[in-house]
Amino acid sequence: MENSVLPQIQPPRYGNLVTILSIDGGGIRGIIPATILARLESHLQELDGEYVRIADYFHVIAMLTAPDDQKRPLFAANDIRPFYLKHGPKIFPQASGIFGWIMSILRPIIGPKYNGKYLKTIIKEKIGGTRLHETLTNVVIPTFDIKNLQPTIFSSYGGEMKPKFGCSTG
Repeated sequence: MENSVLPQIQPPRYGNLVTILSIDGGGIRGIIPATILARLESHLQELDGEYVRIADYFHVIAMLTAPDDQKRPLFAANDIRPFYLKHGPKIFPQASGIFGWIMSILRPIIGPKYNGKYLKTIIKEKIGGTRLHETLTNVVIPTFDIKNLQPTIFSSYGGEMKPKFGCSTG
């Protein structure tokens, strides 16, 4: 993180307490936790002011931490649900009819269910060149590498930096 333009994130100040937000959306079903996060952020704003964001309350988080020009979260929790509604059908396209049935049988043999091209394009459009090590709080993103058939964890905290990703992997 020493290459980041943002100040390095400090360890927790309250003894050993570390706050972690970990939510598994499961593809398009991510709309459910998106709705819950929006409600949570709304309640936090009632308590602490309208500019409060989910990222202000957690040391480790997997979203909502890309910085804007003022070093505040680029997105609010209320932005997630509309994002899913607008882009979900293109990120997670559904084949139907006989072709859909055939693809569901062949999918385990021919590769991933979704190619990710649209998702990659829209994420680049939304966050530009922001790299993982530039996030406002520590980020951990567990993924599954389809080619190597193994889990991969991307993190902005500690470990060996991988310049290609702007993060460490483990």
